[in-house]
Amino acid sequence: MKWYGLIGYPLGHSFSKKYFTQKFEKEQLPCRFENFPIEDISLLPALLKEHPSLCGLCVTIPYKEKIIPFLNELSPEVQQINACNSVLIKDGKLTGFNTDTIGFMQSLKRQLQPYHTRALVLGTGGASKAVEYVLQQLGIPCMRVSRSVKPGSISYDQLTPAVVANHLLIINASPVGTFPDINSLPNIPYEAIGNRHFLFDLIYNPEQTAFLKRGADRGAAIQNGYDMLVAQAEASWDLWNR
Repeated sequence: MKWYGLIGYPLGHSFSKKYFTQKFEKEQLPCRFENFPIEDISLLPALLKEHPSLCGLCVTIPYKEKIIPFLNELSPEVQQINACNSVLIKDGKLTGFNTDTIGFMQSLKRQLQPYHTRALVLGTGGASKAVEYVLQQLGIPCMRVSRSVKPGSISYDQLTPAVVANHLLIINASPVGTFPDINSLPNIPYEAIGNRHFLFDLIYNPEQTAFLKRGADRGAAIQNGYDMLVAQAEASWDLWNR
């Protein structure tokens, strides 16, 4: 039996285990998927030694960047954005990929309009790097927003209504609003959002975050992260078995 798994900490919000377990049952595949909530990325070698049947790993918060030094090979996407969410394990060698880019690209295009020519990316972690990579591929310049001023980004305190009005695509790549903290939302001037805006939230639980609800109330198009997760999971499966 082939084993696959997810590393991160904590993993109470995990999508992958449920998705792959149902996939294996439906397609009658001799495979098993387990969650591995390791408290530190330094525990990865011991995990691999303990589970020699592992053929692939999904990687989630907070290890998408921290796993890089443990990888033997990096895909071009991982080399560029320095974030990995999928690992192929073969002959003792770990190859890192980023299928978040595939999932986000496919999901974003469903409602993207020609006038969505500038984007705000909320958050500066590993997920935001996949978002920025896709936006770059699509020729959409973006402005990063973080809790504190960092190189190449502005803080939420600096985010004015005029800036929001001038960026019709707004992507929440932060964990703010994830279950169980469902009443939290990014601190942006929502009064500047109109019916030409498109708000995309990488969060899938809850189905409609407070961020998306506020955008919908202002007439904006909205999209959660579920379709993106499905697409990136299937892309990982293809890489593990190609």
